[in-house]
Amino acid sequence: MIIVNFAHPITPAQCETIAQLAGEAVERIVDVPIQFDPAAPFVPQVREAVESAGLTAAQWQTERLVINPPSLASIATLIIAELHGRMGYFPTVVRLRPVPDRTPPQFEVAELINLQAVRDAARQIRNRC
Repeated sequence: MIIVNFAHPITPAQCETIAQLAGEAVERIVDVPIQFDPAAPFVPQVREAVESAGLTAAQWQTERLVINPPSLASIATLIIAELHGRMGYFPTVVRLRPVPDRTPPQFEVAELINLQAVRDAARQIRNRC
């Protein structure tokens, strides 16, 4: 499995938890630094960031990928839209949460969220209306 990381560096403990939750080893982590110019349009910057991951069209469609999205909602949603277009489905994403009572702040993996499964379940609700 490959983790494509659009956020802060993933710690060894976070990597281990992701592997446990996914049920398979992490082959590698692809770090994609996100530093956007707020005065420039975000769509081209997202496309450039996703391109910088260095994955081929075939890899986006066939590799087992887990995405750690950035925390800024507008950039995260654009990345998910871009990835859906490249992958043909919504990816699985990492949700981090703060560890209580830690100074400096620390974050742990809370869960992996299969966005395609969320989408498919929502389609069932839509079809009932």
